Amino acid sequence: MLHIARKFDVAARDERNRALGRAGEERVLAHERAFLKSAGRDDLARKLRWVSEEEGDGAGYNIASFAPDGRPRLIEVKTTNGWERTPFHISRNELAVAEERRSEWSLFRPWNFAREPKAFELHPPLDAHVSLTATSFQASFH
Repeated sequence: MLHIARKFDVAARDERNRALGRAGEERVLAHERAFLKSAGRDDLARKLRWVSEEEGDGAGYNIASFAPDGRPRLIEVKTTNGWERTPFHISRNELAVAEERRSEWSLFRPWNFAREPKAFELHPPLDAHVSLTATSFQASFH
């Protein structure tokens, strides 16, 4: 099988993906805030945190929210412009947090974002819903 070389601007792709991810997170944050307010939980809506924006991207989730009864919800957002089954990337850390905090963690999946956004939610174990395929490897010296 021949591999075709082509010119590809990795930095531009990464910037577009970051902007799309940020827009998706912003929309999910607004959705969570509106949901809690409609449930009469303005107190919890005020406590929502955009973790990836405030603290960085290493927590294993993007948004710290709440269920209306006050239980914590840790939301990882994976936004694409493609259809609902468009593949997305998930880190080893995000998978580990999903496994460690199964009852709190969920993946919010906005799709068709640029045209007519729709979304659904997945709960751990993620491999019950999606196939996980390694797409890169870390090379360490012996």
